Amino acid sequence: MIALTDEHFPEEGRVWDALVRIWADAEAPEGCMVEIVDGIVTVAPPRDVRQNVIVAELSRALYQQALPENRGAYQKLALAVPACKGLYVPNLVVAPDSVVRGPGRFVPAAAAELVVEITSMTSAVHDRLQKPAGYAFAGVPLYLLIDLWSPDGPTATLHGEPDHTGYRSRRPTRLGEPLHLPAPFDMTIDTSLFRVS
Repeated sequence: MIALTDEHFPEEGRVWDALVRIWADAEAPEGCMVEIVDGIVTVAPPRDVRQNVIVAELSRALYQQALPENRGAYQKLALAVPACKGLYVPNLVVAPDSVVRGPGRFVPAAAAELVVEITSMTSAVHDRLQKPAGYAFAGVPLYLLIDLWSPDGPTATLHGEPDHTGYRSRRPTRLGEPLHLPAPFDMTIDTSLFRVS
């Protein structure tokens, strides 16, 4: 893990540029995810089978039921929030096709319409605290946290109504219960599909 602070790079823009350069040049083991969280370049182990099953089920449901036209459900799409010194690689992102087909290795988080993070033992704190703050600051309308490691048991929490301080609404749902995604999706997800033994 590499930590860079403003004392290393006095100008804010230079800090972000340096972080992105390190992120882009990082040589992590195959399958590992490299992200920038609160100005720290992190490397997480490969995603486990449960996370992959959940992403597959959620993607299938989105494409079958409610994905708005000219939108895609993308895995491993890097989202940038420079103001929060964040470059996140969520499990799933719904964004306009036109934004994703542009040049570069990441897109602005503000372009996302839905972001899904699925916790692992190593990512739970970031997924619960730093990332929702960054996504809300960027104006991502919906953040779905599927928390497999919640102390209260596995849950899916839909965050909405973002502002620069966080999400004003949170709707937790135990895995196994239905979860409604509001417009533009307007669909109900059977979260029992997310249970993997």
